[in-house]
Amino acid sequence: MRIIVYGVGAIGGVLAGALAKSGAEVIGIARGRMLEAVQAKGLRVMSPDMDEVIAVPMVGSPAEIDFRPDDAILLCMKTQDTQPALEALRMAGVTDQPIFCTQNGVANEPLALRMFPNVHGMTVMLPGTYLTPGEVVSHCTPKLGMFDIGRFPKGSDAADEALVELLWPAGFAAFVKPDVMASKYGKLLLNLGNISGAAFGPSAPDGALRKAAQSEAIAVYKAAGIDFVDVSTKDERREKYMNLREVPGAPAMSNSTLQSFQRGNSVETDYMNGEICYLGRLHGVKTPVNDALMALAVRMLRDGIEPGTLDLQATLAELGLA
Repeated sequence: MRIIVYGVGAIGGVLAGALAKSGAEVIGIARGRMLEAVQAKGLRVMSPDMDEVIAVPMVGSPAEIDFRPDDAILLCMKTQDTQPALEALRMAGVTDQPIFCTQNGVANEPLALRMFPNVHGMTVMLPGTYLTPGEVVSHCTPKLGMFDIGRFPKGSDAADEALVELLWPAGFAAFVKPDVMASKYGKLLLNLGNISGAAFGPSAPDGALRKAAQSEAIAVYKAAGIDFVDVSTKDERREKYMNLREVPGAPAMSNSTLQSFQRGNSVETDYMNGEICYLGRLHGVKTPVNDALMALAVRMLRDGIEPGTLDLQATLAELGLA
C-alpha cells in the first residue's frame, strides 16, 4: 500500500513524516510555502519524543502523480477545501482506490461518496500544530496520535486493516472501527469549542459555553437518530496512548481553528458548529448557542479580528448568551 497524503498541514504533515520515517512509501501533496519548504529542506516533525527532518516526496497537485491500484489516499485538508480536492483527484485518474477522510467533522465522507465508491472515515485524535512552513508538531506521547478507521457509511475491509498495520510502526495508535462515524460524531462534540478557543484564547474560562454547545448537539443527535461514542478523556485509550505535552522549541498547543486564523486561512466552523445547526434545522431542534458561535466566526473573518483578543463575557452578552 502506497500512501498519498493530500493536504500536508498539521495532521497530514505528522502522518506523512512519521510514515516515511518508518519505511512506508509516501507521497505528499502540499501547496504554497509548505510545498517549497519541504522540497527544499525536508519535513521537520517534532513531538515530545522526537525532532527530526525527514525526506518526504512532495508534489503540488494530484496531476503530478501516476496513481496505482494499491494507493490509499488520505484527505487531510480542511472541509472547505475538500470539494476541489476531490475534483482534482478524479481528473488525475483516481477511480476506486480507497479514500480516507482524515478530517474533523462528518461532511467530508458524503462529499467523497458522490464521486468515489471506496470511502472511509478516520477519527483524528492528534493534537497537532502547523504554523511554520516545513515544520509540524504533535504534542502527544507515547504515540503521535490515535485514529479510528472504517468504511463509510459503515463496515470495514482489507484497506482499513492494511492502513492500521502501517500506522502502528510509524508511531500511531490505530483501530479498525466498523462504526467509525459514531466515533467521528463523538469527536465533533469536542470540536464545537474550537471557535471559542480561537476568539478568546486557549486559556479562557469558556467551559460553560462549550458544554452548552455540546448539549445542543446531543439533543440534535437524538432527534436525528445519530449514534455517537465518547472519544474525550473518558476514552481509556487516551490515557494509554495520548498524554499531552508541550514540545520544547515548538509553538504552544492550540486548536486547529486558532491556527487557521493565525495563518490567515479560512476556518471550518461551518462544518463543525454548522453541522449542528444544519441537523437542528432538518429535525426541528433549536441551536442558538451553535448559531451564535457560527456568527462569531463570521464576525472575526469579516472584521479581521485578531485571534484571542475578544473578551469572553462581553462577547457572550453581545451574542445573547450571557
